[in-house]
Amino acid sequence: MDAQLPPHEGGELSVVDMHTGGEPLRIIVSGYPRVEGGTLLAKRRYARERLDHLRRALMLEPRGHYDMYGALLVPSELPDADVGVLFVHNEGYSTMCGHAVVALGRFAIDYGLVKEPRSPETPVNIHCPCGLVRAFVEYADGKTGAVRFLSVPAFVFATDVTVAVEGFGDVTVDISYGGAFYAFVDARRFGLDVRESRTRDLADAATAVTRAVVSRVKLRHPLSDDLAFLYGTILTDGKERFSSDATANVCVFAEAQVDRSPTGSGVTARVALQYHKGLIGLNQSRTFQSGATGSQFTGKAVEETTCGDFKAVVVEVAGRAFYTGVSCFVQETEDRLKHGFLLNGKGVVLHEARTRVT
Repeated sequence: MDAQLPPHEGGELSVVDMHTGGEPLRIIVSGYPRVEGGTLLAKRRYARERLDHLRRALMLEPRGHYDMYGALLVPSELPDADVGVLFVHNEGYSTMCGHAVVALGRFAIDYGLVKEPRSPETPVNIHCPCGLVRAFVEYADGKTGAVRFLSVPAFVFATDVTVAVEGFGDVTVDISYGGAFYAFVDARRFGLDVRESRTRDLADAATAVTRAVVSRVKLRHPLSDDLAFLYGTILTDGKERFSSDATANVCVFAEAQVDRSPTGSGVTARVALQYHKGLIGLNQSRTFQSGATGSQFTGKAVEETTCGDFKAVVVEVAGRAFYTGVSCFVQETEDRLKHGFLLNGKGVVLHEARTRVT
């Protein structure tokens, strides 16, 4: 028989779930109130300040989990955009997400956001908070396949920055931007291997680096202060010079959230860093592997450009996404956990009141 929800007081939130390389994406298709703002960045601020209880409800337990990731579809002010999107996670709102772009490329065609798809590729313009990202979706016989996208200008902010990291002493990092800022460091600096070490050890080391960089380095983005924050730290296997062999990394972002994929914006930033250092050339495609799941993206620098006063490159990243389900969620008035919670080392943290449940 058809399953139906019993009567409830609140509205329904409808989502489509996908994953790219193992990293989840919960696409929110209905149930949100109107997100106000004349620009996408203004909408991002409005959602953060006025609607954050809905992010928590869908990303955190009991409907989500610590490492859930989401995409909220919103109107774009750009005439060339097929869809506008706000990215959400366990801590807040990102400015770019490559694994989400790969999934949204398929979704936009399959759910009719792009009219008259064509073979062998259909372009899908996705307006992210960092700017317009141009995706290209394989399309044949009515079916969508792999997706590649061209990044916003990616650039290196600083190299060889030394920060004092709690528990590890002085650590030298590079900082690069691929739609979001990341710190990069070889995992071997901490005695770790991105393919073999425990995920918790990798996450702890990366989180310590992120905290140190945030407290000691003031970031700047030439287009908007809303983009000038460190999203996370990417630990690498140290294989930065061009090779036909895959190079692995693990990205830890937001509130110690571990990416299951190679990280699309992280691959973008890493390619920009490698190009900046003269370790790869234009159109030299590399394979980037997730140390967590073994899933792979390809990435290459395809064009030199600028971003304000920074020398930059446009990076092409490619991968595959798959559907996992369709859900409808509710929030009952008497449910004290309706706004979501996370487990930490001290117990259950309610994110509405920031209190512990014992």
